[in-house]
Amino acid sequence: MSAPTFQIEDGLAGRIALVTGGSRGIGRAIVERLAKAGMDVTFTYLGNEAAAQEVLSANPGLTIAAVKVDGRDSAAVNRCVDGLVERAGRIDVLVNNAGVIRDNLLPLLEDDDLKTVFETNIEGVFHFCRAVVPYMMSKRHGRIVNLSSVSATKGGRGQTNYAASKGAVEAFTRSLAVEVGRRGLRVNAVAPGVIETEMSQEVRSLAGDEILSNVVLKRYGLPAEIAEAVWFLSSDLSGYITGQVLPVDGGFKM
Repeated sequence: MSAPTFQIEDGLAGRIALVTGGSRGIGRAIVERLAKAGMDVTFTYLGNEAAAQEVLSANPGLTIAAVKVDGRDSAAVNRCVDGLVERAGRIDVLVNNAGVIRDNLLPLLEDDDLKTVFETNIEGVFHFCRAVVPYMMSKRHGRIVNLSSVSATKGGRGQTNYAASKGAVEAFTRSLAVEVGRRGLRVNAVAPGVIETEMSQEVRSLAGDEILSNVVLKRYGLPAEIAEAVWFLSSDLSGYITGQVLPVDGGFKM
């Protein structure tokens, strides 16, 4: 007698996703994971059009589109969201991945280092959620996944601005979950540890041994591992989870 087989239904096939900052690193991995689940995925990018086109050309057969949008510009965000809804009829999943770092010791941080990080990491999340939520509420269905960071809860030198921005993302996530839960929407966050991406290359080069000494699994994470967590929180498999932050950090600073 053969062993029984079990099929996992994630409920994502044919649904519509919007991923911010999807041209590289973790964002690209999320775009590709959701598209492989059968979703129609649109991702935003800001400056690197070549990287955005590479995502499209590397994934023939998947339904992926790219649009240039500055998340700091609320009017541009509204146009992006309205255009997607006009084309697809709805937005089922929003992943707020776009973010920047401007690391330095506090006395050396410039005003623009704070302004840029908060405008991108906080205002961008606010703008996209504000634009998407009314459409999700009208359907009484929607999943929002915000990208936080281990920095929000684990202190690190030179990251006061970045850590504060990600702490705000987590607080925003919890409050929005309470606000929209009764309308069938779920809002969660994923908090990556140190992941092998272009963004983390400098810190891994400068302090790699120190970082790994604080990671229980003794290795860096992979973008695909973050993408799997986002897929889970976007899917029907996490249907009773909202207002939570899921750390994917290899046991960083336990």
